[in-house]
Amino acid sequence: MTDLKTIAVNALEDLKGQDITALDVSELSDVMETLIICTGTSNRQVKSLANNVVEDGKEAGYRPIGVEGMETGEWVLVDYGDVVVHVMQAETRRFYDLEKLWSMTPNTRANADGSDPHTD
Repeated sequence: MTDLKTIAVNALEDLKGQDITALDVSELSDVMETLIICTGTSNRQVKSLANNVVEDGKEAGYRPIGVEGMETGEWVLVDYGDVVVHVMQAETRRFYDLEKLWSMTPNTRANADGSDPHTD
């Protein structure tokens, strides 16, 4: 059986998703292991990309816990538990910059005021 990460990435590639990034966040999160981020060129493509992930996952025996954002197509989240897929329009992706947020190691995180949380 093909792993879910591979299925999701292939589903995004099949519909020409842009800048597909898979991050191992297992050291940063207790609720997921892999975060996949992809850019779609329009709300229609964002919806299609997310739907393709869901359909290809179902064919392989995986059912998402939840899918959010299909109404607008600006940012769609497909949650499988261990694997979470974010499909976003370019402007939304730049604004939220999830790659930067999730690439921070626990030792380099700062409090909202910029202070080190390990010295408070």
